[in-house]
Amino acid sequence: MNFKSIFKHYWKFLRKYKGSQVILLLAFGFGSLTTTVAVPLIYKGIIDLVSQNPIDAHEKLSLLLVYLIISIIAYNIFFRIGDYFLIKSQSQIIKEITDYSLKKLQNHSYAFFSNAFVGGLVAKMKRFVRAFEVLHDQFIFQIWMSSIALFSSLYVLWHQSPILGFSFLIWIVLYAFVVRFMVKWQIPKSLENARADTETNSSYADIITNILTMKVFGASKRELNNFKKVTQNQEEKRRAAWMQESLWNNLIQGAIVGVFNIVIIWFAIDLWKNGIIFAGTIVLVQLYVITGFNIVWSLSRNIIRISTALTDAHEMVKIFDEEPSVQDVSNPNKIKIGKGKVEFKNVSFSYDRSNPVFDKLSLEINPGEKVALVGHSGAGKTTIIKLLLRFLDVDDGIIAIDDQDISQVSQEELRKEIAYVPQDPSLFHRTLRENISYANPDITFSEIVKISKRAQAHSFIESLPLKYDSLVGERGIKLSGGERQRVAIARAMIKNSPIVILDEATSSLDSLVEEKIQKALDELMKGRTTIAIAHRLSTIRKMDKIIVFENGKIKEIGSHRSLLNKKGLYSKLWKSQVGGFIAGNKDC
Repeated sequence: MNFKSIFKHYWKFLRKYKGSQVILLLAFGFGSLTTTVAVPLIYKGIIDLVSQNPIDAHEKLSLLLVYLIISIIAYNIFFRIGDYFLIKSQSQIIKEITDYSLKKLQNHSYAFFSNAFVGGLVAKMKRFVRAFEVLHDQFIFQIWMSSIALFSSLYVLWHQSPILGFSFLIWIVLYAFVVRFMVKWQIPKSLENARADTETNSSYADIITNILTMKVFGASKRELNNFKKVTQNQEEKRRAAWMQESLWNNLIQGAIVGVFNIVIIWFAIDLWKNGIIFAGTIVLVQLYVITGFNIVWSLSRNIIRISTALTDAHEMVKIFDEEPSVQDVSNPNKIKIGKGKVEFKNVSFSYDRSNPVFDKLSLEINPGEKVALVGHSGAGKTTIIKLLLRFLDVDDGIIAIDDQDISQVSQEELRKEIAYVPQDPSLFHRTLRENISYANPDITFSEIVKISKRAQAHSFIESLPLKYDSLVGERGIKLSGGERQRVAIARAMIKNSPIVILDEATSSLDSLVEEKIQKALDELMKGRTTIAIAHRLSTIRKMDKIIVFENGKIKEIGSHRSLLNKKGLYSKLWKSQVGGFIAGNKDC
């Protein structure tokens, strides 16, 4: 586990609040000194005076009581100051770390999220944030305050009796050695427990996401049984980690503490018998030993918590430190898209570096041209879109828009210039108003309504109880497929980009609605470079150019009519669909 990398990420935020950190460490430090050193010394003085009963005992006792009152007031003030700065800074840091987690995840490519469980990522993010709180608290209350208390107690004991001080020192060193061994022993179990927890969260999220599929197939019992296997694995890993932790806390540590308690008190009593120390020193030793035991016992228990927090953070830090597969250049050029000419120049690409999807593919789409990409599944149509949107980067060659190499501009700025309507649009669990205006949150409500009418979405929105303020559910689950598609088309219209990509944009619509939407799409495409992926060929007959792909190569290019006359691959694809989608069509 790379502890340095974990602390590097947290340190970015701690150093922003270094003033608060210094103040709270000093406040808690002085408070710890007051409670663990000053107060026991006062009690020692009281016991010595009571047991010896000198002439001025009453006067000295009164003074010690004043000192005790001052000490109690002082440590309460110190701790309240520490609490204030801890709460103020830690709350803000947790907020910023949560924001940072999303920012770092956003840097990853589309391919990364395609291979990750949403539930697993959310679980890792929550553990990463929670781990900071645990580590921060443990450092302050266990490592920092405990170290001050232990070493100051050691100093006082040494001053009172070198033998007692030396015994305490030996015990601390031996105990530290044992703790180090136990932590190394515990970490593998904690890592296994963290991985099992991620698997459980991922499986849970996957089932909930696909709840409709599960119900349609009547697979509730099967999914529950599969989930029980996952949770059983987590239970076994959790139990193993907890049992090992319990063995350390209750058996090994208990034996170490118990033996030392007997030894050091025996030493103290023997020194008192020989007149080397006073009765108050025995009380002081007992207070320090009890305090020391409580500290090291708590510290050892919390060392396990620290190791667990580190393993929790480790999973997310691995993602943070993983290089995104698609990255912007250090100083990206400012994007300048005018008419929207798209060119693929000798582009080569493969997903696994062994089976190329494209090998020196060249393709030119003129400004304002409407182009359809067709072909069997796996021919490379979707990969073309992913490369153009820079969800993937080419292995070789150049993709240019208006003579600008898209690899030299930022991904975010590039995508702002391209309107994309996917086959299965995903909506935020927000209102219809927010989803439609997503590309331009400042657009007026009247413009939203106007564009919704053009996208044939206004009528169904008005039929809803809350109209444009209706929540659509996670991923838009409250809407039908056709309704989600119309919202996505309205969203693309508002974006008003020079390039439009349609990925089966009418696939979820019935024939009557499709006819209405097609008119809206015609308006959306007007004057814009348009690239449409089509499996249902009836939707792309009016395109300026149809490009037919086969095995990553351009097989045919032409208009619908010219390609039918060629009687090649496109003609075969067309004839294979006549019975299902377009029987009796006059354009056949």
